[in-house]
Formats: sequence, structure tokens, C-alpha cells
Amino acid sequence: MLRTALEKRGHQIFEADGPETGLEMTRQHQPDLILLDLECETAGQLVSPEQFAAAAADSASLVMLGAARRGQRLPAGSLIAKPYHYRPLISKIEQLLAARYRAA
Repeated sequence: MLRTALEKRGHQIFEADGPETGLEMTRQHQPDLILLDLECETAGQLVSPEQFAAAAADSASLVMLGAARRGQRLPAGSLIAKPYHYRPLISKIEQLLAARYRAA
């Protein structure tokens, strides 16, 4: 549903089936925004927001869904708790992208 809503707004979407694929796609495509589900991990792999930020060479905004792990430091305003509603999430994504495009 989220993918469809964002594509209808003209955004190109790349979707990874796991953390390693996501990191590789980030390095390859250098997206404007990364939406990272902290609770969707595969085979015990830990998702590190810092790894995604490094892979994007600081060129992407980072939005994380879920709950932070104990001791995990996340950028202010980047975490959206589950359960979330699509409309506010899409608004957050649109705000971050608009700010990036204005700054460019």
C-alpha cells in the first residue's frame, strides 16, 4: 500500500528483501530517502541505520519504522513507531524529500 501511494506521487521505489540487499541497493542507487523497517530482519541479521547512512554517503534522509533497540542512538525525528498510519508517514516522507530538493 505504501509503495503504491508513493509511486502515484511520482516517486521511484527500490525495494530490498533483506538488509544486505538493501545496503547494496543503497550503494548502487544513492537514493534521496531510505525507509528502514527496524523490525523486519532476516536470518538474525542486525540492521544498522549507521550502515545505511554510510552506504548512502550521507546523501539520503533516513526514516525508520518500529522501535529502537536498547542503547541505539537514532537521528532526531527519524523514528516512526509502529503501528503507524499511512497518511502521516507519507506526509513525513514528502516533507523530507521537499526539504532535500529545496536544498539542492
